[in-house]
Parts: sequence; structure tokens; C-alpha cells
Amino acid sequence: MGKVYKVEHDVTALLHSLKDGDRQALDRLLPLVYQEMRALAAHHMKQERRDHTLQPTALVHEAYLRLVKRDSPDWENRAHFMGVASQVIRRTLVEHARSRKADKRGGGAVKVTLTEQAISGPAMDLDVLALDEALTRLGEEDDSARQVVELRFFGGMTAEETAEALGMAVRTVHRRWSYAKAWLYRELRIGS
Repeated sequence: MGKVYKVEHDVTALLHSLKDGDRQALDRLLPLVYQEMRALAAHHMKQERRDHTLQPTALVHEAYLRLVKRDSPDWENRAHFMGVASQVIRRTLVEHARSRKADKRGGGAVKVTLTEQAISGPAMDLDVLALDEALTRLGEEDDSARQVVELRFFGGMTAEETAEALGMAVRTVHRRWSYAKAWLYRELRIGS
């Protein structure tokens, strides 16, 4: 049994124990997922401005606390857990941006950069809140496309990992990803 497989198996087993009510499984889970969550947070932070006051370590801790506060977590496996973690990290950043914007009474929108690789078109600087609103609208139109964007763009997951987390075929992930990139590019270009 390879080391990666064993860790993935251990994480899945702990998630199932947690689902069955074993709250002590949380203590054993964090060391196994910490580095991967830290990498997710760093990936999210690369999209943020350089002077961001929230650091990846603080972002991981905040996200982990939010994840473990859930009354009845229903994670199926490591990929599902990391997908939810990515969503929680994104929401934490959005809440942080809203808080900073409120502190400045509407000024100083937090910027993120969508590169040509992320969205098919030239690089665009966007307000993280505008991006969040666009993703909400995308979700109303096609929730699976929104989920694919969250996992691929924000979570840094591969198409295969995204397919596993969402329980879809890899080809479907590629189609939803292509659709979402075009939709977001059009939506964010019009709004800017």
C-alpha cells in the first residue's frame, strides 16, 4: 500500500468515523489534511492582493474551525472533504473582503486577478465580491458549473480530482469547466 493511498484511506476512514459520531476523529484528522488545506489556502491567496491581511495559516485555521463546527458532516472521502474545504476557504475570503469593505464604508474593493489560463481571455483585475456575485449567478443557472469552478479555480484541483469530489465523469467536468470559463469571462467583462 503506497503512502498516498494510505493517507487517503486514513482520511476517508476518519471522515466516516466522524460521520458516525466519533468527535475524537477530528483530532486525528487535522494532521492528515493540514498540508493539503495549507496548499489550498496558499492557492486561494495567490489570487488576492499582495497586502492582504489574512495569511494562509490563519485562513486554514479559520476554515478548519468552520468545517468541524458542522453538526453532521457528511463527507464521503478525502476529495469531497477537500472540495468542501475549498468552498469554506473561498467564503472566508469573501466575508473578509466584505468586512474590509464595510470598514472602509464602501471603498477599497478587494481585487483578484483572473488570468488567461483561468478564464479564456486577457487577464482581468476584479473585485472578489464581484467574482463571488458572478459565481452565485452562475450557480443559479448551472450549479454544477459553479461547483467545478470552485474546485478547479479556487481549490486548485485537477479535472480528475474534481470529478471524484463531485461524482461526475471527467469529460463532464471538462465540459462544465469550458462552459463556466466562457460564461464568467462574458459576465465579468460586461460588468467591468
